[in-house]
Amino acid sequence: MKGLIQKSGYIQPGSGGEQYVKYIATRDGVERIESTAGGGYLEYMAERPRSHGLFSADGTADLAEMMKEISSHNAPVWTFIYSLRREDAVRLGYDTGESWRRLLLAHQTELAAAMKIPPGDFRWCAAFHDEKHHPHIHMMVWSRDPKQGYLTEKGIEKMRSELSGTIFQDELLSLYREKNLSYQQVRDTAMEAMSRLIGEMKTGLCDSPVIAEQMDRLSQMLGDTKGQKVYGYLKKPVKAQVDTIVDELAKLPEVAACYEEWNRLRDEVERYYKDTPREHQPLSRQKEFRAVKNMVIREAENLRLGVFTFEDEDRTEKMDGEQEAEIREDSRQELWEIYQNAKEILSQRESTEAEKAKQVQALEQLWEDGFPAAAHQLGKCWRDGLGVFPDDEKAELWFRRGAEAGYAFSRYALGRLLETQKWMVEAVTWYEKAAAQGNPAAAYRLGKLYLQGEQVSKDVPKALEYLTASAGQGSPFAQYILGKLYLMGKDVEQDREKAYRWFEMSAEQGNPYARFFLEHAGESQSPHLLLTATRLLRQLGQIFQENSVPPVPPGSQRTDRKLRQKIRQKKIALGQKPDDSGEQSPGPTL
Repeated sequence: MKGLIQKSGYIQPGSGGEQYVKYIATRDGVERIESTAGGGYLEYMAERPRSHGLFSADGTADLAEMMKEISSHNAPVWTFIYSLRREDAVRLGYDTGESWRRLLLAHQTELAAAMKIPPGDFRWCAAFHDEKHHPHIHMMVWSRDPKQGYLTEKGIEKMRSELSGTIFQDELLSLYREKNLSYQQVRDTAMEAMSRLIGEMKTGLCDSPVIAEQMDRLSQMLGDTKGQKVYGYLKKPVKAQVDTIVDELAKLPEVAACYEEWNRLRDEVERYYKDTPREHQPLSRQKEFRAVKNMVIREAENLRLGVFTFEDEDRTEKMDGEQEAEIREDSRQELWEIYQNAKEILSQRESTEAEKAKQVQALEQLWEDGFPAAAHQLGKCWRDGLGVFPDDEKAELWFRRGAEAGYAFSRYALGRLLETQKWMVEAVTWYEKAAAQGNPAAAYRLGKLYLQGEQVSKDVPKALEYLTASAGQGSPFAQYILGKLYLMGKDVEQDREKAYRWFEMSAEQGNPYARFFLEHAGESQSPHLLLTATRLLRQLGQIFQENSVPPVPPGSQRTDRKLRQKIRQKKIALGQKPDDSGEQSPGPTL
């Protein structure tokens, strides 16, 4: 498909127009016309041989009035030539002046915006020339207010794009469909790979002495830095050090692979409207990942200040689910079997939404029949969207029912939900009740909260009490934190022997961070410093996740419609009315 050819220029008031008019008026085969500044060009367009006449938004233009208006206009008048190949013009119906007039009329608001002219002041006229090989129009544009209007390269391209999009609409739709299939295949492959790599970043360990050394240097440089410690305010040497660390992170295999997939997605989208491939920037210069630089700065500053860090955020969530000890209900055997069956189906990935929805109904009936353990499972269904749409209010209702029935894991789950909603006083109350029943996850959460002192008042003795209780109940995360506390001597008296004893207990249960400290015991570099690369990798995984939403190809409303389609499908699966009257299937639009 060949595009629309556009040429642009301008005529200065009172001069310059004569030279242009002379050029086009004296070409071979053109009847000679007396020209004046501005008016001669209009006369040329309207009356030259093979012309179809001058027209404007109102239809046939009054040549005398147009000449008078332009000749008295004391600001530039812009000139445009829009041309098509003969075969394209005939095939697409743009071989008459009227078809071009309708096109310009339909887009005059967008053309005005591209030229920074208010629509009410946008003035234009044009003439169609049925040239043998390239039928075209000459168009003149100006503003009623001489102080308004200017044109940039971006504006020129915007004008061409607006007109071309309509002229080639049918062919673009076909092209978009073809490219959309390719894009979807690339998108699905890339998203699957990125999801796996992001998971590795957020849960893996990174043993990089090079990054550790660079972070140590950056932390020292920040100690000599005054003012805001944000990338934009730093001096060049400090910025250069930050960039060096980001580029070193980009060399890590999982980061490099994830960034490659991210670029692949963007490349596929740009194929829609650009012929030249996009330039792949280093991670440190990619605008969508500017947050990485400030992430590095914050981590280096925390390192300098000796801030205690936690490396377990993405692993404790797994522990939360594993702490749900089975409690045998003193109830009828058939109810217990229904409960166990519902739990199994809801936990299986291969179960359909309809099957899960049926188990939600079964659990609700169990609750009605006096089986209180069903409340906790119903809380998880509403929290995680198992067989129902996620709803925190309903999740809280069911967790609260389970908590009031005395189940420790419901009390802990309720505390977690309330904490996410910033209801810390009540969250702590439920954590305490769960911890008193021997729930190690609740005790660990309380120990962490009191140690951090961010959402509750810091209380180191309480933190140690709860962490020690959780560690004694077998929590590898509490054991690891106690090991770090005693190794660093942060908030407690340093005790390396006790620290490594806790690390050994945690490592025996598979905690990789505890194993990391044991492997690096006695090295010159602090293991805490070596862990900075791991913390950076984890945070970088989060930034990639935030930037992993597939970009939308031009001319497509796929995102919103795709979401509506998913909701519709889930409603149908759940046996609900889809409420989709008038909704069309997703597809590209222009």
